[in-house]
Amino acid sequence: MSSFPDSGQPSASPVPQSRLALISMPWALYNRPSIQLGALKAYIEAEGEFAVDCFHPYLDVAAALGTDIYTTISDSSWAGEAVFSALLFTEKFADAEQLFNKSLGHAPGPGKKRPLFAKTVNAVAEVCDQWLAGINWSDFQLIGFSVCFNQLLASLYISQKIASLDGAPPIVFGGSSCAGKLGQSLLDNFRWLDFVVDGEGEKALVGLLHHLSDKSSPLPERIHARNRHPIPTPCPEIADLSSLPTPDFDHYYQQLQRAFPDSPFNPVLPVEFSRGCWWNKCTFCNLNLQWHTYRNKTAEKMLEELSTLCKRYQSLDFTFCDNALPVKEGRRFFATMAEVEPDLRFFAEIRGTTSLESLKGFKKGGLDTIQVGIEALSTSLLKKMDKGVTAIENLAIMKNALAAGIRLEGNLIVEFPGSTQDEVAETIDTLDYVFPFHPLAPAAFFLGHGSPVACNQEEFGITALLAHSKNKKLFPSNTLNSLTLLTSEYRGDRGKQKNRWQPVRKKIQAWQKFHKSRKQNQQPALRYRDGSSFIMIWQEVPDAPPLRHKLTGVSRQIYLFCSQIRSLDELQSQFPAIKGPTILAFIDQLCQKRLMFREQNRVLSLAIRQHN
Repeated sequence: MSSFPDSGQPSASPVPQSRLALISMPWALYNRPSIQLGALKAYIEAEGEFAVDCFHPYLDVAAALGTDIYTTISDSSWAGEAVFSALLFTEKFADAEQLFNKSLGHAPGPGKKRPLFAKTVNAVAEVCDQWLAGINWSDFQLIGFSVCFNQLLASLYISQKIASLDGAPPIVFGGSSCAGKLGQSLLDNFRWLDFVVDGEGEKALVGLLHHLSDKSSPLPERIHARNRHPIPTPCPEIADLSSLPTPDFDHYYQQLQRAFPDSPFNPVLPVEFSRGCWWNKCTFCNLNLQWHTYRNKTAEKMLEELSTLCKRYQSLDFTFCDNALPVKEGRRFFATMAEVEPDLRFFAEIRGTTSLESLKGFKKGGLDTIQVGIEALSTSLLKKMDKGVTAIENLAIMKNALAAGIRLEGNLIVEFPGSTQDEVAETIDTLDYVFPFHPLAPAAFFLGHGSPVACNQEEFGITALLAHSKNKKLFPSNTLNSLTLLTSEYRGDRGKQKNRWQPVRKKIQAWQKFHKSRKQNQQPALRYRDGSSFIMIWQEVPDAPPLRHKLTGVSRQIYLFCSQIRSLDELQSQFPAIKGPTILAFIDQLCQKRLMFREQNRVLSLAIRQHN
């Protein structure tokens, strides 16, 4: 296969009678359109009765602040929310400024200064006022906001301004920050909101538009409305995602041209292969509150979408928004992509159980960067998190991603409630083995609304839920006390965990520093070359010259055999002439040198074959 299948051009739709405005606020990433807006626009307009105008005011904010400052703020969700807290709740200005400065810390890098809070707030307010004044909001039948992470206060601020205008249409919120009790509490606290969509938006929004056009049409079941009780009508999730139209990003590109006429960057296009999570067991996770089932598109549908998007927008870079790629269809997709002519690059989130063979196939198909939910390097802690993997499997995916030429990004959760000193000690020890691989980032545990930890507090030593201290900086106390928000704090062992995990944080900093110091070296920090009867291993270590190791004969064979996880029984079966204690002594010797990793009866060689 030498090129994408020809997907044809979209056919013209009948002229719609009603218009819906969909808005995605800061602090969405400026270099990509909103997948939520693009998907909703395509679906609703396919109905043929309504027109959808999509607005991305985060482009105007990024242009006004400069992309460096915008990125600095958008990388810190608390800092971004603080800007709009100062605008929405003027009495919280001082608290918001304090949170903003603390969240951003010191200057973000050489030659860069931390943005000044008051200057940023004033600039954002001016941009928002100009943007609002340029649109006749009374032209729309409904105004919808997609509210995801770090977009809540921005959406509340702008929606309040729109609601205050003469002839303003109803306002609806939807998105991951509006599921269940979250959405209902927004409706209860902010009187200018009229509706909140709980869950998937396509069918719900079409139903709401029909209801607004014809009051005899019932209000969809999964829409909360002010001062009225919805008539129970089915509003199920879309069972067949392959039936969805390709997302429409036309408005983003039109607004991009106005905000950045010199086109200083190439947008990364978001796509979705699936909704929900096929694992959906992690005890800390609340990313799937809006989904009730896991569904995915076929590989053929995904290829068709990529063909359309690539040609229409002349884009080569894509990011999958999935919580976890579908296993079977994902393999089929990348196998076909490996044969396709366009040089596309992808980011995706995958499970830590993905094999080296699959990773190599993904790389050939253009998968350039992955996010893996590593989360812990202690098997007992991973069990508490219900990750479905062990420490040695996490080491394997980190090693295999590097071997396949894929950049792996991931977090190490620190301060998990109920963590023991033994689990912290195991983590510290295991960190010595992963130093050759791409560093993880420390992520302090946060209590997510609706997560298994929040729903089973006693099991994790939690005695009470508290409003998050950072939300206290953002919201007036009378409002915060009646709000249900995505994150909380808790009473339990927080202070103990914070102290207990400090050595882990320091070791991660040393890990990151080590890799920063060797940036110019494109070879793995722990690598080998094979001489058929022997292998030479190079081992880079912090603050010392590289170490060299030579393995010959059977030692070489054992090491290469353990390039993937092997049990001691497998080793004994593969090398029957060598007694078990002898094999174990050899493995333990290499583990002491951090060339191999052993977890109970399973072992893994850590060196990666040197790239040519």
